[in-house]
Amino acid sequence: MQVLELIIFAGLAAIVLYQLYAVLGRRVGRQPEDAPAVPTTAPAAVPADVGAPAIAEGVALTGVAAVKAKDPAFDVARFLGGAKGAYEMIVKAFAAGDRTQLRNLLAPEVMAGFDTAIARREAEARTETVEFLHPPRADLERAEVLGADLARVTVRFLAEFRSRTKGPEGEGVEDRRTAELWTFERHLKSRDPNWMLAHVDAAEA
Repeated sequence: MQVLELIIFAGLAAIVLYQLYAVLGRRVGRQPEDAPAVPTTAPAAVPADVGAPAIAEGVALTGVAAVKAKDPAFDVARFLGGAKGAYEMIVKAFAAGDRTQLRNLLAPEVMAGFDTAIARREAEARTETVEFLHPPRADLERAEVLGADLARVTVRFLAEFRSRTKGPEGEGVEDRRTAELWTFERHLKSRDPNWMLAHVDAAEA
């Protein structure tokens, strides 16, 4: 009887071992040898005078990728953080009529428009201060590289602030909500890391 049991157990073990071999010995999914060979040659260098650097013939980089191709250190999150700081600084400087600070942040064309508005307010003997009720919201709208190295990045700002004005008729307080598109520019080959405000447009909230 014991001999018969041993024969039965040996037969079952042989069947189980055969099934395990059938499963484990089968190729499952992609194998390392199935992967295509990785080319060892480096891609051709991109000429420095190309406006939008190309990664392959007929394919050009656009948007943030185009900016990063010219300036690998460009980081969207860091840029938007700096843009929010610049937005608050420019709005407050405009309200205060601080032309010196504005000239360091604005392109000449934008500065001319701000200067005209400040002069008109001064002629009317009005003063203004601004207090932000919440930090402004900044979202990347678009990015591009023009010519050889001019980066242009447009940011959509949503802001709420309180404006306090004084004039011949007295004082006034007004809470405002604004939605604007601000376009910043910088020559990426320049040693100056600062971006200048080059254009302002109204936007939908």
